Amino acid sequence: MLDGNAYKGIEGNPSLANDMSQDKTLVAYATKGGTTEEYAKAIASVLRDNKMQVDLVDLKKNHNPDLGQYRNVIVGSGVKIQRMHGDGRKFLEKDFGDRKVAIFLSSLEPKEEAIKKYIDKILEKNTKLKPVAVEVFGGRMRFLGKTREDKMDKGKAKEWAQNIAGQLQSAQ
Repeated sequence: MLDGNAYKGIEGNPSLANDMSQDKTLVAYATKGGTTEEYAKAIASVLRDNKMQVDLVDLKKNHNPDLGQYRNVIVGSGVKIQRMHGDGRKFLEKDFGDRKVAIFLSSLEPKEEAIKKYIDKILEKNTKLKPVAVEVFGGRMRFLGKTREDKMDKGKAKEWAQNIAGQLQSAQ
């Protein structure tokens, strides 16, 4: 974990002024059925189309990615059986320092309900976390190998990514 002073950004650390990796964005996601991964890939693609350097990390495979090289972090988590994916929830408990953080969920629950049940609880625990954007995209329910409900909307995820690209690229 980083303490609040560990990351000062390019402006606060002249030795990093020419290090382009400081302009990188991490898209980290936690998924059970793959829906959140699909959203994460769509978001990363849009950010890359906006000339942003983006790394995509599956939190199930890498629970604790090194944030040192990232200015921005986007965290996506699936919701299944009214529970946010544990890897996504735990990752959002980190100290992100001065990084810009955006959060998205994939859930079958309505946006306001999902934000209140999952995101607000995390923000109550991690009072240093001040996301620049929060969104809920439709989820998908599979049971016994069959899709029972599908509210996935990659178009909405791409539109959200396009909208936040400017926020993430603006000066810290």
